[in-house]
Amino acid sequence: MTHKNSSGFTRRGLLGAFAATAVAAAPTYSNAAGFLRGAGDIRRIAMHSGRTGERLNTIYWIEGEYIAEAVREINVHMRDWRTGEAVQMDLRTIDIMSAALNLMDTSEPYLLLSGYRSPQTNRMLSASSRGVARNSLHMRGQAADLRLTSRTTAQIANAAIACRAGGVGRYNGSNFVHMDCGDVRTWRG
Repeated sequence: MTHKNSSGFTRRGLLGAFAATAVAAAPTYSNAAGFLRGAGDIRRIAMHSGRTGERLNTIYWIEGEYIAEAVREINVHMRDWRTGEAVQMDLRTIDIMSAALNLMDTSEPYLLLSGYRSPQTNRMLSASSRGVARNSLHMRGQAADLRLTSRTTAQIANAAIACRAGGVGRYNGSNFVHMDCGDVRTWRG
């Protein structure tokens, strides 16, 4: 079955376009900020959830337009796995995640540890861990905690920092990197 989005592109057509331009569209550290401002023709995100077992590998932006169906898939994938609640994820965070993944030149998908968190989930986590902010950007759909087995937390954090587009927290002890679209800042947890 072929699905078309509101722009008339089919998923198969988008994947073909991506394959043809993947090398040319891949940013380097020197142009990461340009990539986030729309210099790339195609944006893709790949991740999987160890909690739900679900996998996602999708092109969500092409030629200046977000693809509604792909964005909905991302929102569901990044839901609070404890409650099943999904929200509209801030696309700036997805763009940062995508740009950082491209900068690391890996085909490995992110392991998503946490995307959206409901207020009740965040309260539960902040009561049991000092590293969870009470007013976390996770509750606004503006943050993600991610891991790659092929890259160190330093490599992931450096790629996200190179985007100069949001907050980057490096949690070496727990082996993950926090990325958000809030103020540009860095920290170690």
